[in-house]
Amino acid sequence: MNISNYIDYTLLNPTTTEHDIIELCHNAKENNFHAVCINSCYVAVANQLLDETDVKICSVVGFPLGAMATKAKVYEAELAIANGADEIDMVINIGLLKSRNYVSVLRDITDVKSAIGDTPLKVILEISELNKNEIIRACEICLDANADFIKTSTGFSKGGATLTAVKIIKKTVRNRAKIKASGGIADYETALKYIDAGADRIGTSSLIKATTNAHQIRNTRIYKQYIETLQKTDSSKTNKITKEV
Repeated sequence: MNISNYIDYTLLNPTTTEHDIIELCHNAKENNFHAVCINSCYVAVANQLLDETDVKICSVVGFPLGAMATKAKVYEAELAIANGADEIDMVINIGLLKSRNYVSVLRDITDVKSAIGDTPLKVILEISELNKNEIIRACEICLDANADFIKTSTGFSKGGATLTAVKIIKKTVRNRAKIKASGGIADYETALKYIDAGADRIGTSSLIKATTNAHQIRNTRIYKQYIETLQKTDSSKTNKITKEV
């Protein structure tokens, strides 16, 4: 399976340099990834590098804590789009969610979505900080706010995506929103498991290709073992026939 169009190739480290962004964009083009996911300060640079390609630019907003003022998130999102961003990944206000101040959480997401219009909005839940009921409640709020995607994690907390969380999210949102699994997904086979569980997009900082070298090596090894088994079987049959003769 070619999963290139599922991949949001991600680089969000605080030490990221312009040279790193250039390399990120080059790899995204070479592998036909869906998007690059970067901090908003590099959107303009990525826009120049990816001009006239199909690779989208995804900018994070309110990253990685989500605890800043809603107006700050709105401004960052609008500026990112003005600089060339095609998608926005915003972090939910976890503290307000845990305070059960659901009205403020809804307003936070709604204001950003209203500001960016038809631009796809992914809301990052940070599942490692939430229990099952909080994940479900957060998903319901995202649906009410017309978010386009639910994203599992920033990758900056104590844990990343889990198959269990993706299944919970999928069961909650069904087909009303898409799912982006992010955090700790570093190889092809793991990415496939998340896609099978319901993920529509994979956020990863690893250069995941349709078939990794490890996958090729494993298949080659299995094939060799199969041939060796056949040869041994044929050899045994020949020896048996010779003895009988």
